[in-house]
Amino acid sequence: MLVIDDDSSVSFYIKSVLEAQGYDVIVAENGRDSEIFASSHCPDIILLDLGLPDMDGVAVLNKIREWSAVPVIVVSSRQQEQDKVRALENGADDYVQKPFSTQELLARIRVALRHSRNSGTNLSIARDSRFEVGGLVIDYAKYRVYVDGNDVELTQNEYRLVALLGQYAGTVLTYADLIRRMWGPNAKQDNQILRVNMANIRRKIEKDPAHPRYIFTETGIGYRMADK
Repeated sequence: MLVIDDDSSVSFYIKSVLEAQGYDVIVAENGRDSEIFASSHCPDIILLDLGLPDMDGVAVLNKIREWSAVPVIVVSSRQQEQDKVRALENGADDYVQKPFSTQELLARIRVALRHSRNSGTNLSIARDSRFEVGGLVIDYAKYRVYVDGNDVELTQNEYRLVALLGQYAGTVLTYADLIRRMWGPNAKQDNQILRVNMANIRRKIEKDPAHPRYIFTETGIGYRMADK
């Protein structure tokens, strides 16, 4: 998760709360760093303050929306209706006013993440927060992957790649789309990074990586998760 707030006391508190819930959190204190961190880390969700020292938060939001549909929750002390409307109309998914209830913020984060997971074509994820095909299970609520009942140890990027393919099971995701979603708009369009991650994933989830049952290569195009 990316927290964007120039008030270090607020960002420290939010970071502490989220880390206590098991989330990985990075913090940006200005608009410039927020753009860099958003594109380099590709967080699952962004909490954005509007009153940044070098640019308006809505400008940051517009920059992010040029390339990403990542959930963005505005967390701001601005109380005017026009500020809320402007943020929402420019792509924010939610608006939380400071001071805020910790439990309410956590609930809104869970909702935003659930909506994000459900944005693909896989209806079973929307219904059960999990995807199953053969012996493979992706548990989106727990951020875990299982094969034949065994917990598979994946790196963060490996999990994100498997989870993304699961969201669009049966559909080919192109190399370019996967690179953009995984590593941001400034990542080199080099399929090598995908091939390395996929080779590691297949060693962990496939009985025979040379003849995969779950994730297939569409030569010259991209990758596809099995859907049956």
